[in-house]
Amino acid sequence: MKARPLHDRVLLKRIEEKEAVKGGIIIPDTAKEKPMEGEVISVGPGKMMEDGHRSPMDLKAGNRVLFGKYAGTEIKIDDEEFVIMREEEILAVLTKGK
Repeated sequence: MKARPLHDRVLLKRIEEKEAVKGGIIIPDTAKEKPMEGEVISVGPGKMMEDGHRSPMDLKAGNRVLFGKYAGTEIKIDDEEFVIMREEEILAVLTKGK
């Protein structure tokens, strides 16, 4: 099943951090914080402005982004977990390089 966000919403998949166990201590999944980094899966067409035009989205599918800890709504599609949120809730786009 595919999901296409409406208006200025973005569908993200959280990027799990690689688990590095130091000193043999294993942290259970329930005690771990959810990652605040994700990959954009799909974006809506943009926000409808009062004059009838759409404001274009700055994001596109494939972007890696940072978002707030409590931002968005968690949803499940075909047993996969996603987060859907407004574009304005995204804090930064991550790029490789200097």
